[in-house]
Amino acid sequence: MTNRTVLVTRPAERASRLAGLLAARAIGSVEVPTIAIDAEPFAAGVDAMVERLAGADWLVLTSANGAEALAECLQRTGHRLPHGTRVAAVGPATAAALRRAGIAVDHVPAEFLTVAVADGLGDVHGRRIVLARADAATPQLREALEEREAVVEEVVAYRIVEGPPAMHDALHAALCRPLDGIAFTSGSTVRGLMRLASPTDRERARTLSALCIGPVTAEVARGAGLDVAVVANEHTAAGLAGAIRTYFQGVSQ
Repeated sequence: MTNRTVLVTRPAERASRLAGLLAARAIGSVEVPTIAIDAEPFAAGVDAMVERLAGADWLVLTSANGAEALAECLQRTGHRLPHGTRVAAVGPATAAALRRAGIAVDHVPAEFLTVAVADGLGDVHGRRIVLARADAATPQLREALEEREAVVEEVVAYRIVEGPPAMHDALHAALCRPLDGIAFTSGSTVRGLMRLASPTDRERARTLSALCIGPVTAEVARGAGLDVAVVANEHTAAGLAGAIRTYFQGVSQ
């Protein structure tokens, strides 16, 4: 398999991971972040969350970005998580970010979807659960926990900037190149691309295969009129890279 190139839309601090996984599978990539992560305005809120964690049964991190915001808070303030508070991570990337910061992880769901976290927390009736999330996170996890009669507190740890204007020209240049697909790792990366793209560039994007990390991302891509060719079974960067390789091997035959 040669001469395959994929547009990687992950935020700048994460794009190289997926690009490296693709390169290991003989797939080239062009990196244009269609979203940016902004945690600085929420640092005080994360600090306050850590200070009042005592008595919470679970702290749930729904992304690696949230995990890194927590780790930065602990490093900056010198605080430690209370011993009685267990930590749940939505998937292996989030868990890895926590462990790099020396934070023990008590639960990672087998299915790497945000709402799947709720199923592994046991009986949460009357339990206090703190969610550290993005500003635009969907309400499904909170609702699932509240249906189980948990006491849920949410803290915004960062915001996602969809379509950072500085990437407009880079996206146009990338879409003018020969490409075999666009890799999307969240619904926000899809929306970011569509926001950045000119009408002509959007039409170009719709001629390419949309390569999606999971079903939620694929649903957003279809809603944007993109041609979804890949939905990874394992909702991780490695799972997506493997699914992309399998797809390209199939269309080459």
